[in-house]
Amino acid sequence: MARLVRSSPVIGALGCLSFLLIGWTGLLVPSLIRSVEHDFGQSDAGVGIFYFLYALAYAGGSLGGGAVTERLGRRWVLALAACLHGIGLAVLGTVPDWTVFLAAALPAGLGAGAIDGGINGLFLDLYRTSRGRALNTVHLFFSLGALASPLIVGRLVEAGIAWQVVVVGTAVGAFPVGALFALTDPPHGRHERPTTHRSAGAGLLALRWPLLALEIAIGCYVASEVGVSSWLVRFLDAAPLTLATTSLSLFWGGLALGRLVSARIADRFDHLAFATACISVASCALVAAVFVPSLPLSIALFAVVGFAFGPIFPVILAIAGELFPARSAALGGLLTGAAVLGSILYPPVMGFLSVTVGLPAAMLGTALLGFACATSLVLTGRRRGQLEAIESGQV
Repeated sequence: MARLVRSSPVIGALGCLSFLLIGWTGLLVPSLIRSVEHDFGQSDAGVGIFYFLYALAYAGGSLGGGAVTERLGRRWVLALAACLHGIGLAVLGTVPDWTVFLAAALPAGLGAGAIDGGINGLFLDLYRTSRGRALNTVHLFFSLGALASPLIVGRLVEAGIAWQVVVVGTAVGAFPVGALFALTDPPHGRHERPTTHRSAGAGLLALRWPLLALEIAIGCYVASEVGVSSWLVRFLDAAPLTLATTSLSLFWGGLALGRLVSARIADRFDHLAFATACISVASCALVAAVFVPSLPLSIALFAVVGFAFGPIFPVILAIAGELFPARSAALGGLLTGAAVLGSILYPPVMGFLSVTVGLPAAMLGTALLGFACATSLVLTGRRRGQLEAIESGQV
C-alpha cells in the first residue's frame, strides 16, 4: 500500500490546486453564457435557473461536506468531491437537452461546494497562527482560476473551438485532483463531542450570535460578488465578446491582486475593520460602475471592485477561525454554505430582473448587498467584548 503524504506544504499546495480548479469552473458558464443561450434557445431567465440549481447544490456540498468531515475525516470527502465535480462537468459538456443540462448542475455544484468548504476548513487547521495570510493565499488561487477562465475561454470560442470541448476538457482535469487527495493524509477535521460539557452540533453552532453575524456578512458579500461575476459579460452586451470576457478577467484579476496584497498585510490590522473597509469601498465603486456613461471607465471601476472584494471572504473566515479554533471543519462548511446561500438568493434572480426592470438595476442590487455586508460587520464589531469572551472551541 502506498504511503500517504502528510507534508503540510504538499497538502497546502494541493488545496491551492483544487481552488484553482473550482475558480476556473465557476466562471465557465458565465463566460460561455452567449453560446449556451444560443445553442439551447434560452433567455437570461433560463440561465438564471441554472445558476440557482448550481448554487443550491454548492451550498449542499459545503454544508454537508463539513458535517460529514467532522464524522469521517477529510481525505475521502475531498477526493470524492473532486471526482463528483468532474462527473457533473462531463455531463454539462456532452448533453444536447436543456433539462439534462440543468440536472447536471447538481453533481457539479455539489462537488465544488464540498471542495470549497473542505479546503477552507483544512487551511484553518493547517495554518493556525497565520490564518489571514494562508486563507488569502488559497483564495488567491481561486481568483487566478476565475481570472483565467473568461480570458482563455472567450478566445477559444472565438477561435472556433466548440464550448462543449472546453467544458469536457475541464472535467478531465478534475479527476487527477481527486486521485491526489486520496494519496494524502491531511488533518482529519473530525470533532468528538466532550462528555464533560455541552458541545453544540453544526446546526446550533450556526445560530450562535457572533458566527450568525459573520454568516450574514459573508452571504451578502458572495451574493454581490457572484452577481457581478455571473452577469458582467451580459451587462456588457454592447461590447464584443473578447472585450466583455476580458472585462470579467480584469474583475477577477483585481480580486486576485487584492488577495495577494491582503496575504501580506491582513494580519497587521484588525480583521473586522479591514473587511468592513474593503466591502465599503467595493460597494461605492459598484454604484459608480453602473452609472458612469463611459464603457472604459465602467470596466476600470469593475476592476477596482474586484480588488476591494479580494480580502473579504478569507478575512471573514479568519475571524471565525479565531473564535472557534476547535471547529474548523464545521466552520468551513457553515460559512461556505452561508456564502453560497447568498449566491442562491440573489444572482439567479438577476436573470428575471434583467427581463423586467433591466440588468443595470439588477447590478445595482449587488452594491446594496455590499452595504448590507458592511452593516453586519459593523454590528459584529460592536459586540467585540462578547466575541473575545467566547471560550475557544467550547461550543
